[in-house]
Amino acid sequence: MIARIMGGEGQFEISDELLARLNELDDQAMAKLDANDEGGLQALLAQMAQLVESDGTRMPDDYLGASDLVIPPADLSIDEARELFTEEGLIPDLPVAT
Repeated sequence: MIARIMGGEGQFEISDELLARLNELDDQAMAKLDANDEGGLQALLAQMAQLVESDGTRMPDDYLGASDLVIPPADLSIDEARELFTEEGLIPDLPVAT
């Protein structure tokens, strides 16, 4: 699975284990969005991006493949988040290998 971090940070291949961790944070981000907690939402987005960067494998800069999920920038406003989030959150409910 390929994750892209918005803002020119690049694309990363992520494991199923990392995807599961990101899904947990995504659920928390949805709760922050529902509570209009912009600071909490931004902190979770920053944590998600940091996890992808630290635990994912960076793809070459010339990689042109599609991203399976996109992590928005940590300075995303509540209004911008409402435009990006779906009922499933930022990360679609994709099957995770067990």
